[in-house]
Amino acid sequence: MQAKQRMLTGITTSGTPHLGNYLGALKPAVAASQQVDTDSFYFLADYHALIKCQDPQTVHRSGREIAAIWLALGLDTDKATFYRQSDIPEIPQLAWFLTCVTAKGMMNRAHAYKASVDENQRQSSVDLDQGISMGLYSYPILMAADILMFNAHQIPVGKDQIQHIEMCRDIAMRFNHTYGEHFVLPEALVDEGDAKVLSGLDGRKMSKSYGNIIPLFAPADELKKLIFQITTNSLQPGEVKDPDTCTLFEIYSAFASHEETLAIRKAYANGIGWGDMKGQLFEYLNDYLTPARKRYDEIITDPAYIESELQKGAAKARAHSEPFMQRLRSAVGIMSLVGDLGAKQSGAKAKKELTKEEQAKVDAGKAKGIAIAKQRAEQESQQLAFEVDDLINTINTSSDPKAAGEEILAGLRTQIDGAKKKAKKTLQQTLELLEQRLTS
Repeated sequence: MQAKQRMLTGITTSGTPHLGNYLGALKPAVAASQQVDTDSFYFLADYHALIKCQDPQTVHRSGREIAAIWLALGLDTDKATFYRQSDIPEIPQLAWFLTCVTAKGMMNRAHAYKASVDENQRQSSVDLDQGISMGLYSYPILMAADILMFNAHQIPVGKDQIQHIEMCRDIAMRFNHTYGEHFVLPEALVDEGDAKVLSGLDGRKMSKSYGNIIPLFAPADELKKLIFQITTNSLQPGEVKDPDTCTLFEIYSAFASHEETLAIRKAYANGIGWGDMKGQLFEYLNDYLTPARKRYDEIITDPAYIESELQKGAAKARAHSEPFMQRLRSAVGIMSLVGDLGAKQSGAKAKKELTKEEQAKVDAGKAKGIAIAKQRAEQESQQLAFEVDDLINTINTSSDPKAAGEEILAGLRTQIDGAKKKAKKTLQQTLELLEQRLTS
């Protein structure tokens, strides 16, 4: 029987989920939790919320609302593991372990950080890091800890989040290379079908940052008011309208069936008025959302029930995270000194009394250790070749390859002069291989 694939996703508790969140994350996640071959982990990302939101009331209220929404949409917490990120203390511990093996250069290339730097540059700021916290800078590491703590195989993400999964894989490989195989390498699970990204009230992407959202479970009167605020053009009733450039049609078709969508498309060709279309969109969404909204209204008034569900999920999650963290702590050398001493003493005693069978196991262990050391040496050699390939590519694509090559060689020699023993050896190998490649 094929092992279950573990899928993990979280929602940041910094606001109220909207229609776009429902289509892009909530709806497919709840559906996936019902699959018998999937082990689903869903969490409230309240640590991540602190990066952009320093309002305690907002973070607290958002966590309660998002948890209630998950439950109202039918998430089966007996099948899925549903928890609050901050209830798993091993996650920030792991984040620090990962921070210590993560290259700063990779973090400098993270999209969110680069976008903030670019904005400061556009604003002609003297300090390009102005307003950028270490939370924003190291966000991908915390995300990696969320994923690697539970060795998730698949991470549902939008295309704009693929880089974070690639960074997570890189961090996991670095840790595995240093401390042994502990983490599986996650895969980004991207919906290659029609993009589930909705436009908001003003035509831009629906986002809390733009203040143009339609909350998922807004009361009927508020839902109607917001829909009638959606921007349209000046075409009059009776004039042919283009559905493919219309936010109203975009939202309607994202929820409606194929047949219902075709009928509305025909209405656009027949010149449906904007007021009529907004009314039809409201009626359709209100009917679609009413059953789940009713469950939400009941759940949100019972915080004790919500908390009990989260604590149930935390217990399930920690049944995995606690022993796994003990294993990781031992791997990096953080363990009881007394226990370590006892292990050494018992090991010394056993050595004097080894039978032939026990000695054979010891020899096998040594052979395995040699094989692992050989494998690591091969991986280091491969990594060295990759780095030199990158340098060669940089040289060959420059306007003056010869000058670029001499500059890079000179830079490596300067680094070697100031490097410590282990780094010096690696740099020396890089220099020698690059010189060979350039002269071959």
